[in-house]
Order: sequence, then C-alpha cells, then structure tokens
Amino acid sequence: MWVSKIRTLRWVTLILGISNLVVIVLGGILVVSSSCSSGMILPFVVIMVTSSIRIMSMVGIGIAQEATATTIISSPQETLAVDAVIRQERRMRYKRWLWWTRFGMVITVLQFVGATYLMFVILKYFSHNGNSRACFLEPNSIGWEKNILVFFIILVWFLVTLQCIAGSDVLRWRSFYATHDNAWKAHYQEVFDHGLREALCCLGRVKYLSVLEEDEVFSVARLLGDLVAYRASGTGHLELLAGLALLQRRRDSLNSYEELVEAPEEQIQEAAAFHQFAEAAYTGPLLDFGRNPILFPCAWLYRQGVLTPWTRNRRPILEGDNWWRGHAAAFLKYVNLPPEALRQGRVSQAKCEAAYYIVILHHLQTVVIAVRGTETPEDLITDGLCRESPLEMDDLDGLINGRIHPDVKQRVMSSFPHYGHSGIVETARELFMQVDGQSGDFNSTGFLSSLLGVGCECHGYNVRIVGHSLGGAIGALLGIRLYRRYPNLHVYSYGSLPCVDSIVAEACSDFVTSIVYRYEFSSRLSVNSIMRLRAAAISALSQDSSADSAMICKLTQQIFNISPCLKSKDGMRSSSFHCGALTAEDNNYHTYKRKHYKHVITGSSICFSRNN
Repeated sequence: MWVSKIRTLRWVTLILGISNLVVIVLGGILVVSSSCSSGMILPFVVIMVTSSIRIMSMVGIGIAQEATATTIISSPQETLAVDAVIRQERRMRYKRWLWWTRFGMVITVLQFVGATYLMFVILKYFSHNGNSRACFLEPNSIGWEKNILVFFIILVWFLVTLQCIAGSDVLRWRSFYATHDNAWKAHYQEVFDHGLREALCCLGRVKYLSVLEEDEVFSVARLLGDLVAYRASGTGHLELLAGLALLQRRRDSLNSYEELVEAPEEQIQEAAAFHQFAEAAYTGPLLDFGRNPILFPCAWLYRQGVLTPWTRNRRPILEGDNWWRGHAAAFLKYVNLPPEALRQGRVSQAKCEAAYYIVILHHLQTVVIAVRGTETPEDLITDGLCRESPLEMDDLDGLINGRIHPDVKQRVMSSFPHYGHSGIVETARELFMQVDGQSGDFNSTGFLSSLLGVGCECHGYNVRIVGHSLGGAIGALLGIRLYRRYPNLHVYSYGSLPCVDSIVAEACSDFVTSIVYRYEFSSRLSVNSIMRLRAAAISALSQDSSADSAMICKLTQQIFNISPCLKSKDGMRSSSFHCGALTAEDNNYHTYKRKHYKHVITGSSICFSRNN
C-alpha cells in the first residue's frame, strides 16, 4: 500500500520534502551549537518553522488532492439528480484542495522572506568588515560550522526557487486519471469553473461565486474542460505548444488566393463609412485604452462628458447609462452626431444580452443599429457559450420568407436542422425582441416598425446593422431575422465570430458582409477549428523524433514569434489560415470574395463550427 502511495508522488515532491527536512536538521544544529545573539538566530528559527509548516502543508495538499481525484474518478454518470449531488461534492473537494495549495503558497512566500532576511544579516556582517560579533562568521569559529552555514544558505535558496518553479501539486494527477478522458474533462471543468467564478467575483459579479446549479459559467467551464482533454493522451500543456510550433515550422506551402476577385467599390466605401459606428459602440474605457495606453482615464472622462455636466439634459437616455448619461455622450462624440440622432440604446447587460445603439442619419436616409462587441465579463461569457444550438424557423425568417432566390430558399429548407453559436443565437433573439417587437408577429409595432413603417418618420430609409467581433456576429443573426421585414437591410460585421453553419452563411451573403483584418484569429475561431488544430499539434509532436523534452522550450518560443509571411507585403495571399474573402487592411477596406459567393466572406468567416 505504501509503495503504491509513494508512486503517486511527484519526484519533485520527494526532493522538496527531503530538502525541507535537511534544512530543519541543519538549522537546528547551527542554532544549538552556537552562542549567537537573538538577532542572528531569528532568521534560522523562521526558516526552520516555515520548513516544518511547509512539510505539514504538503501532507494536507496531498490528502486533499487525493480526495479530489478519487471523487472525480468514482463519480457516476447516471441521472441528473446524482450529477447535481456529485457536482456539489466535486466543488467542495476542489475548494478544499485549492485552499490548501494557497496556504502552501503563503508558506513559500514566508520561506522567501526568511531566506532574504538571512542574506541581509550576512551582508550586514560583511558591510562591517567582519568586526561585529556574528557567531558562525567570526574568524575563530569552527570550520565545520562555516561549511554547514554555507551549505544551509545554498540549500535554502535552492528550496525556495524549486518550490516556485514546481508549483503546489504534491501527487501526480496522472496516477489517478491515467488515460480516462472523462476524468481529465471533469478535473479541468472544476479548475476553469472555480477560476472563472473568482475572476467574475473580482470584477464585481459576486453572485456567480455562490451558484451551485448549472449556469452559463458552468457551460463555459465544461467546454474549456473538453478542450484540455488532450491530457488524457499524455500530452502536457508545454508539449502542446511545442506541437503548435512544429506545425508552424513545417508549413511547406502557402495557400494561393488567385481566385479572389474584388467586390464593388460602392460596397467597400459603405463598409468603411459605417465602421465608425461599430467602434463607437465601445463607450467604456476599452476604446480609449487602445488609443491612449497611459492617459486613457483622462481620455475616457473627456469622451464621457464628465467635464461638461451642464449638457446632461440634452443627451438621450439609454438603458443602463450612468447619471450624467456618459455612454450616450461618448457614442455621439465619437461619430460626431447631434443628440437627437441617437434614438434608443442599452448599455447595461445581463446574461446573453447585447449593448446596442439605434441612430437615424437623415442625410443618408439610413437607420443604423450598432451592436457592441466584447467589452464586459458578460460578453466574455457569451463568447464562451459556443456549443452548437439548433436554429428555429423564426431565426431564419429572412432567408425562408424574404426576397431570396428560390434555389437558395430550397437549399436552406431542405437542409434543416441548421445550427449556430449558442450564446450568439440566444443574444440575437433577445436583441430582436428589444428592437422590433414580438417573435413571429410580422405586423408587430416594435421600435423599428415605429420608425420605418408606412407614414412614419423614416419610411423608405435603408437599414444598416454594424458591429465588431461579437457585435458583428450578433448583428448578422439579427439581420437574418429582420431581412423579411426590411428588404433594404444590409449587415456589415467587422472581424465577426463564426456563428452559423456554412449553408446559412452562404445563403445570407446577399445582405451580410463580413470584413476581416489580415490574420485576425477570432474570425477563424470555432470549437471544431480548435479541435483540429489540437489534433494536428499532437500528431506533429508525435511524428517528430527530435522533439524531446530538451527542445520543447525552444520550440514553444517559435509560436510567439512573427511568422515570416506576416512580414510580407502581400500578407493576404501568404497566410495559410486566411479564409479568403472580405479583408480590411491598413484602414483601407479591400473587399474580396470567393467566385461562387455574391459579395462576401460570409460563407467562410461567420461559418460556425459544425461545418467549419
């Protein structure tokens, strides 16, 4: 039994345990055999006590770690009721292990302080040219005491350094989980679940920390746990990075995009003109931080209109805006429009809700709906809810009942069910209810209908939906739903996340334009693309016999280096990851399409993971 227990220990744990014991013994010998003053003995006592507590904490960490692993391994997957109980037990076990590890980190810090204090005493002695009475360092002290002291100092610093590098794990998780895929998923699910909740708590979302049932954080953590399941194959995190570096080094040929043709100049100009509204939707500090990394608080306060509070009553009221209506002021100031142009909007958010702004441009006879991208923790959760979700008939109303070519309608109808990004689909549904009334009611009297209806203020105006990143994806799904009601609608999504399957993406290419800046990764990012990249990295690592542990650190550095193709002047044609469609480069939007698409990158950029 003891043999099996020892086999579960990490080799570095044995080294740390033995080193701490040696430090205690040597420290005791030096203290007992000397007649030092209390000031000289104190650092030795501190180091001895912290080493003793460190050994105790390692025992506690090991027990908590084993209990956590055993709970995960023995968890049945039978009924939802059992799963709820097991999930709560897992969380409690994981929290107990986590607090033990944090206690061990505190002890490591104390050991570092003790070692630093010891060095301070030694340096203080040398600064007095050895004239002060410093026990072991006196010229007439016994030789073996000096040798033990030197070895003690070296061992203490070695111990502190090794503990910082080795981390807090005492046992090998692999000794429990082996190659059980579900066990690794469940383990990392708990890791991500607790980490996300603590991060949200630090950002002011305390409510997430005490939630026990399945919620959006749990869903994101479960997805992340699935992505890290490569640990079941014996691949470490650093080895995966090495595999990615090998993939980059082995790239033999670059894709050619000679078949791409330029889109109409009118569409290019319109996409560039409306880009400012997608940027203006970021009314928080994020937009100013990118432009003013040092003075961004001042820039943000100026843009929010804090310095001109007397203009507060002239600004429109947005849902969730601050007292001085600063988000409305920031949006209007960025796009240089008068207050009466901004008619409706929302800043505050809950789960799967989008911040948006509705603007009327009378001089262009256009109504603009600007959807904000990722800026808040709630937006990050929406990004992370990227499981596939079935699209309903109402979600595709513009494709099924709109003015679309009959062949396109037939292709969409015959290929049901269709799927989309779960978080984006839910957010787009909620946003539709905000801007245009009840679902399925073509004659609804929503806000857009009150503007664009017959005899209304903006009757006959164009509708433009714009958004960047997450906002662009939400805008695309909103546009698909609204296209039946407003056939003069067009969506411009900048760096859009993949959000629908390939059939829907191609079908909406008449009225959805997605612009991707060079090598922006978010537009190529989906669950399946990550899975494929992960499998390719592991395969590349296993096939390269030279990629041993000594090379891993060197290989991982390559993944952070700029690829030579990024430095080429014709970057669009040199990237093997390019989706080959609409591209924005150097603030001048060069719009490209595949020959079999009407306008856009839509068929490849917003294509969701199921077929991408």
